[in-house]
Amino acid sequence: MRSDYRTGDVEVKGGRLRVGVWGADDAPVVLAVHGVTANHRSWALVADALPDVRLIAPDLRGRGRSGELPGPWGMAAHADDLAAVLETMAVGPVLVVGHSMGAFVAVATGERHPDLIGEVLLVDGGLPFTAPVDLGPAQQRLAMTFESATAHRDFWRQHPALRDEWNPTIVDYVDYDLVGVAPRLHSSVSIDAVTADSAELSGGDEAGLSRRLSLITVPRGLVDEPPGLYPEEVTRAWQARLPQLEVIRLADLNHYTVVMTPAGAGQVAAKIKNLLAR
Repeated sequence: MRSDYRTGDVEVKGGRLRVGVWGADDAPVVLAVHGVTANHRSWALVADALPDVRLIAPDLRGRGRSGELPGPWGMAAHADDLAAVLETMAVGPVLVVGHSMGAFVAVATGERHPDLIGEVLLVDGGLPFTAPVDLGPAQQRLAMTFESATAHRDFWRQHPALRDEWNPTIVDYVDYDLVGVAPRLHSSVSIDAVTADSAELSGGDEAGLSRRLSLITVPRGLVDEPPGLYPEEVTRAWQARLPQLEVIRLADLNHYTVVMTPAGAGQVAAKIKNLLAR
C-alpha cells in the first residue's frame, strides 16, 4: 500500500461511512466506487498508477468497514452517501469512476447530485443488464465462515478469475474483507445489501444515462468466462441509443483483473488521466 494511503469516516444517514484516500490533498480528485461484494481496496493498483491524483474510495454501505451501516440500500442510497463524501472531502465537480455495481452507483450519483459530478467512467458496469447477473456463487461465499485468514486466502486463490493473476494487492483486498473472530471469520459484506442492490442492475431503464459517459469493457466475465458482461453487439446497441457513449474495449482481461492487476489497472488509470485532461 502506498505511503500516502489513509482512511477516515464520513457521517451519513445511520452512521459513519469508511473512506480510503490516496494522494495529496491539493491534487485533482477522482471518486472511485467499488463493486457489489467488494471494498475500497480494490482500487489500490489504480491509485498506484495515479501518483498525481487524490483518489477517494469509500466502502459502500453494507461493505468493508461500512458493513454495519443499516439499510435501506439501493443505488439512490449509495448515491446520497457519495454526495456526503464529496461534500465533506472534495471540491466538485469531480470525475467519478465506478467498477461493476459501482458504475451503477456512479450513474445514480450523477443523476441525483449533478453539481458534484463531472466526467463519468464506467468499468464493466453501469448500463442495465438485459437479464439478472448470477451472483449465486458470491452470495454463497458471504454465508461461509473461515477458520483463519490463510484459509480465506486459499479459498479466494482458487477463484477462476484470479488464480492465474494472484498478487499482493489481491491478498490485501481479501484480508481487508475478513471480519469476526477465528475460527468463524466471515466476509464483511451484508447479504441483505447485496440482494437489494443486485435487484437494481437489470432492465432497460435509461435514467441517468443522458450525460457523456465512457465505458470500459472486457472480454471475460465474473468467473473468467467469455464473452463478458457487455458483448460487442450489446455495446453497439447501447451506442445507437446513447450517441454520447464512448466504449473502450480492452483485451485479455476479466471482470476482476480489469482493476485488480497491474495490466488492467494501468489501462483504467490511463483513461482516467485522459478524462482529467479534457
